[in-house]
Amino acid sequence: MIYTVTLNPALDKTVEIPSLTVDSVNRITAMRTDPGGKGINVSKVIDKLGGKSVATGILGGDTGNAILSALKAMGLDTSFRFVEGETRTNLKVVDPVNHTNTDINEPGVTVSGEILDGYLKELLLKVNAGDIVVISGSLPTGSPKDTYQTWVKAFKEAGAKVILDADGALLAGGIESSPYLIKPNNHELSGLLGRKLDTTDKLEEAARELMAKYGISKIVVSMGGDGALYVTEKESVYAEGLKVPVGSTVGAGDSVVAALAVAEESGMSLEETVRLSTATGAANVMCSGTQAAEYDVIKSLIPKVVFHRR
Repeated sequence: MIYTVTLNPALDKTVEIPSLTVDSVNRITAMRTDPGGKGINVSKVIDKLGGKSVATGILGGDTGNAILSALKAMGLDTSFRFVEGETRTNLKVVDPVNHTNTDINEPGVTVSGEILDGYLKELLLKVNAGDIVVISGSLPTGSPKDTYQTWVKAFKEAGAKVILDADGALLAGGIESSPYLIKPNNHELSGLLGRKLDTTDKLEEAARELMAKYGISKIVVSMGGDGALYVTEKESVYAEGLKVPVGSTVGAGDSVVAALAVAEESGMSLEETVRLSTATGAANVMCSGTQAAEYDVIKSLIPKVVFHRR
């Protein structure tokens, strides 16, 4: 089973504003609302890929209930903990003229370390050896800074493979507990290593450095429209980015993580993993908001994936 953990979910409101102008009145031409947060996005895509997952995390208030209702309407399995306060609403502003995406994110609920510890114990009763746990996104206000380090360690000790998709201090702390797979982008990896990584060779060298130091089995480095680098203990592959019409880039990285989790659970080869995750990421870029692409679209893109073994 795949479990996704979203400790700071959101109701994502995506609006389209052609030629967005700061310090001026702007008119919305299109709008949609989706349950979001990185782990939730992963669960939505896993479902489209034909996989099964349990979406977990922290919810609060009317917004939290709206997210839970939307996920249940999609047929997704859930196991959330409700707390006091109101789950955040995040505004995504898409400008189709200037080709920009602007995120305006609320802070979300306040959660204590005590609440998180209790919830972690609940989840550990559900997770079995061999399960995959995807931990991703930001932390709610009040969370201990070492939360991801603690959670990765706990799920690993339970026998699960942990996929960590975070950035900054959360990524730096999380890798201390040796997750199975991480998916930083090239800028996040540069920040983590404290040096400029402007070539594929440098990115692979940095990935292998982290793998050796922290015992990480696999690292996937996303490079936006320039593709992605897949590094395992024995292999590395560079996949070119697919050129597709852009609806929204929000959630594209989450869709790649979803495909990586499905591929891992299914025992796919590296080549199959590269094809599926690249196609899934591209298909979701074609969608508006944080909705998940249909599998027929993903399937049509798989043969178009171009990659190079290194």
